[in-house]
Amino acid sequence: MMKPIRILIMALAIVGLTQTATHAQPLRIVIDEGVIEPLPVAIPTFVAAGGEAAQYAAEITRVIAADLTGTGLFREIPASAHISSVTSFDAPVAYADWKAINAQALVVGAVEMAGGGNLVIKFRLFDVFSGAALGEGLQFSGTVEGWRRIAHKVADVVYSRITGEGGYFDSRVVFVSEQGPKNARLKRLALMDYDGANVQFLTDSDDLVLAPRFSPTGDRVLYTSYETGRPQIYVLDVASVSRVALDTSGGNMTFAPRFSPDGQSVVFSLEQGGNTDVYTVGLDGSGMRRLTDAPSIETAPSFSPDGSRIVFESDRSGTQQLYVMPTSGGEAKRISFGPGRYGTPVWSPRGDLIAFTKQNAGRFHIGVMRTDGSEERLLTASFLDEGPTWSPNGRVIMFTRETQGESGAPALYSVDISGRNLRRVATPSAASDPAWGPLQN
Repeated sequence: MMKPIRILIMALAIVGLTQTATHAQPLRIVIDEGVIEPLPVAIPTFVAAGGEAAQYAAEITRVIAADLTGTGLFREIPASAHISSVTSFDAPVAYADWKAINAQALVVGAVEMAGGGNLVIKFRLFDVFSGAALGEGLQFSGTVEGWRRIAHKVADVVYSRITGEGGYFDSRVVFVSEQGPKNARLKRLALMDYDGANVQFLTDSDDLVLAPRFSPTGDRVLYTSYETGRPQIYVLDVASVSRVALDTSGGNMTFAPRFSPDGQSVVFSLEQGGNTDVYTVGLDGSGMRRLTDAPSIETAPSFSPDGSRIVFESDRSGTQQLYVMPTSGGEAKRISFGPGRYGTPVWSPRGDLIAFTKQNAGRFHIGVMRTDGSEERLLTASFLDEGPTWSPNGRVIMFTRETQGESGAPALYSVDISGRNLRRVATPSAASDPAWGPLQN
């Protein structure tokens, strides 16, 4: 039996590609060195069962195509080049016609209206070169209003079956939406799909808000607000958009919060008497513990996925650097030793990498390194790049990029961990401080 298509993606490869594809062997794309040639994929407009479904069929097909091509790993073959037309979901695949236009993967689907205003989407994925289906056909259903989510779910399955990695399209990002002049920006928390669609505002613009962070289950958001005149951490319920202050007692300044992997506690920074250290506390305000005790600034803590360690930034060595310590506190080990200053570390959901912001020689960079500080690689360079956040599958990093000058404004960008495929994320206005949430249920 032929093996299915596989794109072998080495998480830390310096990008490149070698490709072999014959009628006798399964397609295999290996990232090596050089320039990656995206995989040609054909995505005919999904078949609509009835006139009312036709509009959704076309829109769903476009979102699936945008998801896949947006990764930089796929190239859609335009419909004008198709020899075959797909008029029935169950019709046999004319593999020769798709091979003739060099399609290496084919996605076929159908959309129909169900009772109660729901949509049902069926789809199948084919390896054109081996002339076989990649896995069983699947079906998703949902409300008409949620058609984009269904499209993202389809794209996630296609992506996963071809790459062998988890998907990330059916996910959301919380961020700070900014409006107004640079010296008087109004900021409020907003939520959107990973691709910038379906923006929903979570707070008003009355008070300065910073650094939102999703819970592991995506139902809550931590953020810092200056509502009381000093920075204080709040916990916001995404569904009800209700919020409560995180009780850390004492009236001290608290900021830079992140959830623990189990979502039951928070790690954050607290300033007291001119000194800033890292603490943890339960969501109900109980069990607060001080993890660092140094005459320096310790901030931007982030848990490892297994909850055993915390990475944070500190200037205890005289410059801003990254350190790792056990979750219980104790001795911290410095892991950054390159030229320049390091900050805003974030542990990858895969557990193998730490992303960070680096400032060196007048430029800002988003970079990654192994958890012991080895194999540092810079992915971007700009006037101001900062605040990385990981996609759920640990393959893509989103961050803030700000342009210089009086008219300069922040925007959200994403980049593959190989350093390829730098893209701006569409938002309705200036935006900063992204935090990527988990895949939705």
